[in-house]
Amino acid sequence: MDDMWTTVQLALGGLLAVSVGMTALWAVQVRTRNAGIVDAGWVFAVGALAAVAGVLSSGWVGRRVAIAVVVGVWSLRLGTYLLRDRIVGRPEDGRYAQLRQAWGAAADARFFWFFQAQAIAAVFFALPAWLAASNPHVGLTTLEQSALLLWFVAFAGELIADRQLEAFKADAANRGRTCRVGLWRYSRHPNYFFEWLMWVAYAAFAAASPWGVLALACPLAMLYLLFRVTGIPATEAQALRSRGDDYRRYQQTTSVFFPWVPRG
Repeated sequence: MDDMWTTVQLALGGLLAVSVGMTALWAVQVRTRNAGIVDAGWVFAVGALAAVAGVLSSGWVGRRVAIAVVVGVWSLRLGTYLLRDRIVGRPEDGRYAQLRQAWGAAADARFFWFFQAQAIAAVFFALPAWLAASNPHVGLTTLEQSALLLWFVAFAGELIADRQLEAFKADAANRGRTCRVGLWRYSRHPNYFFEWLMWVAYAAFAAASPWGVLALACPLAMLYLLFRVTGIPATEAQALRSRGDDYRRYQQTTSVFFPWVPRG
């Protein structure tokens, strides 16, 4: 119970720190008019919270290192990719531009609370790291080892999907066309699928720890967000605005999420 109380204290301190950081990023978007910076900020915040859990928690050091490393590697890779692909020197992502237009004069105020919501979400999604890092059991269980293997598969899948899309977009001849190469032939959102699979791995890793069952809320919440909130609906709406009938044909033949053989 003492370990759980320490975890709660660290999480509250992390929330305060991330809230301050998100406020700073909100001020940056007020100046740059690019709210997409919140995506990279959220990813880096989760990685930072996992690192704090690895350093300050009281669990077995090997487990603390393992969870801090896998979450940290994910955070650095994805956060850097988002900065390079969507933020630095880029126009505002169509999803956020649409929100800015819909919100009008209230956009900056509403984006402030949106950024603060991301701070809360970062602490919530750091839950697997907090729970695993507090586990004093010496040695990794079979479940934890299997979760690490699943993480490697998911990490490689997301990396490959991102690089395939990046290479496709870099070719000027593909402007206005939908990517159907590699993993994108089998899923309209392979990057989202493998991202979700990593959260399944984090939850499975944490499930071996006391109170670890709570971490199962993270992949469930991620699945809901991807399908109902900020992921697939907004991404596909933007794709239909920018690519029209070409994307509609893609929707008719390709699985929305889980990789599968194309129809037709």
